[in-house]
Amino acid sequence: MAVGDIIWTYFNGTWHQGDLPVMNAADHGTWLGSLVFDGARAFEGVVPDLAPHCERVNHSAGVMGLKPTKTVEELVALTKEGLAKFSPDAAVYIRPMYWSKEGGAGVVIPDPDSTEFCLCLEQLPMAPPTASQTLCRTQFVRPLMTMAPVNAKAACLYPNNGRMIREAQARGYNNAIVTDALGNVAETATANIFMVKGGVVKTPVPNGTFLNGITRQRIIGLLREAGKTVEECTLTYDDFDAADEVFLTGNISKVTPIVKIEDVEYEIGPVTQLARDLYWKWAKS
Repeated sequence: MAVGDIIWTYFNGTWHQGDLPVMNAADHGTWLGSLVFDGARAFEGVVPDLAPHCERVNHSAGVMGLKPTKTVEELVALTKEGLAKFSPDAAVYIRPMYWSKEGGAGVVIPDPDSTEFCLCLEQLPMAPPTASQTLCRTQFVRPLMTMAPVNAKAACLYPNNGRMIREAQARGYNNAIVTDALGNVAETATANIFMVKGGVVKTPVPNGTFLNGITRQRIIGLLREAGKTVEECTLTYDDFDAADEVFLTGNISKVTPIVKIEDVEYEIGPVTQLARDLYWKWAKS
């Protein structure tokens, strides 16, 4: 699925322009889902946290039984090489991917020695500063690590997220606020979530049901450096209903204000704006 109009893909040692076919019908990754990816961003001439995203895709590969074929340094260098094909200020989605071509013993497990790699760069605009989202609750939950490889950025996890969003959109919302199997808020279907109450910032503590996002970690650090109290703790729907502000963090849009959860409305408040301002200032530095 092409998201942007201008695409460059690195595969089998060569850069190709366009949405290049890279998987075969009988590839393990095609029919048994052994694909992992990561997403970094280039925008306004900067590429923040590129190395951590490259580290995470290699970690995700290991979780899934794949063998990373590129070092972090090679991934960073390849990305910079590919970005040179775009205009200097282009907003680009950076997506390194690994998958298994062959099955191992028993077919279902991937053969690590057949790991394939590609790097897809898609020109994709950043959301405007005024963009916001609305959320609703969902019947679906984030699985535990004993149920699914939630400690990897694995493509096989996303159909569950997709049905959450379909449910939300059918009700007229943009996205869904999601709990873990115990009923505690974990994240949304696409991003990590924060709330503000009385000036204190709170976010669900990573408990093995969702990724501790790279942008999430960056925002926590920047807010703390700015003197804000940030607590990673167990949070419920009721906590969010009583919040003063709610915002999301993620790679695609970095910081996104939430203006409504179910029937509760929120202002785009000063802490949300501070988080965005701090991130852009840090990225440009």
